[in-house]
Amino acid sequence: MKKASLAGAFFMSAIWLSSAQAFCPAPMGLEAVRVQRVVDGDTVRLSDGRSVRMIGLNTPELGKKGRSDEPFAVAARQRLEALVATSDGRLGLLAGQEGKDRYGRTLAHLYSANGVNLEAQMLAEGLGYQVAVAPNVDLVSCQQAAERTARQAGLGLWRQSPVLKAAQINTSGFAVLSGRVSKVQRNRGGVWIELQDSVVLRVASNLFDQFDLAALERLNGKQIEARGWVLDRSRRGGLESGQARWLLPLTHPAMLQAVP
Repeated sequence: MKKASLAGAFFMSAIWLSSAQAFCPAPMGLEAVRVQRVVDGDTVRLSDGRSVRMIGLNTPELGKKGRSDEPFAVAARQRLEALVATSDGRLGLLAGQEGKDRYGRTLAHLYSANGVNLEAQMLAEGLGYQVAVAPNVDLVSCQQAAERTARQAGLGLWRQSPVLKAAQINTSGFAVLSGRVSKVQRNRGGVWIELQDSVVLRVASNLFDQFDLAALERLNGKQIEARGWVLDRSRRGGLESGQARWLLPLTHPAMLQAVP
């Protein structure tokens, strides 16, 4: 019985390995790196001192400054620790087109010794959200497919839908939200997509080449789902009359979709 169970576990692992590799296959020429420690579900510290923020993956936040851990934050860190340990701490690194973030962390994709993209694996297990920030968007399609697998199966953070209605937004930070578009406006500051006077989405003018602007204008009256880092505009010196308090900058078309 024990042998059968082990055989079954190996068979399922083999299936998973094959499917995970299918999402985002490892390219040639990866940089060999060694992980010193896992910081959280989407960040590792390398033995050479670099901190690496994984591209395309945003995991729930661990508690800081007296705040509680977000749901699945600890599970995400533990799972990444296990994936790193399975590779004996030795990973393949593919740096992004934009090499560092504003905190000085290296932006990169990470691959296991077996060639599995770790961001895709975490997404497929429902332990993080797929995010796209131009110009580091080469793996958007396969990462979306990985997240879709978890979402359809109700795994991890998709077990209970984390999608908030626009009117429920009451704090800054990462969110996946839904709402009906009440107005689309374009000016020198960008394209502004208002959701029922609660939240406004913004496509900055320097990102116009990434978006189908005509399609954005046709969103008026439609139900949409958007994701990104919500900002509280009231903390910037007050709001003008009629402005929505919450602002969500869109960093790539993959962060917005119309809901049928």
